[in-house]
Amino acid sequence: MRKALPWIYLALAVLGAVLPWKANLEFIAESGGQAFDLARFVADASSTAAARSLSADLLIGATAVTIWICVEGPRQKIKGWWLAIPLSFGVAFACAAPFFLFLRERQLQAQESELTS
Repeated sequence: MRKALPWIYLALAVLGAVLPWKANLEFIAESGGQAFDLARFVADASSTAAARSLSADLLIGATAVTIWICVEGPRQKIKGWWLAIPLSFGVAFACAAPFFLFLRERQLQAQESELTS
């Protein structure tokens, strides 16, 4: 399982990019296909109690994990850790978090390999 773990994280990162952007493209198409209507997106994200719950959950969780990434990446000397930050804003948090976990797990496995050799 441990050797497969980074690849599971990477698969989740790909899904975390594809599925939110599939919904984003549907949203853009519903908006007339011109551009991403940020004001409408925010309004839709707060239009019901369920949407507000998910939005607050995502905002708080993403903030905590982003802080952790900014601390853990340099602490563990993870190469490319900073890529998770623009991925979070430019693609999706659901892509960035598992991508960072992919990088982190590979770093931890490399460190363990060095200790045992």
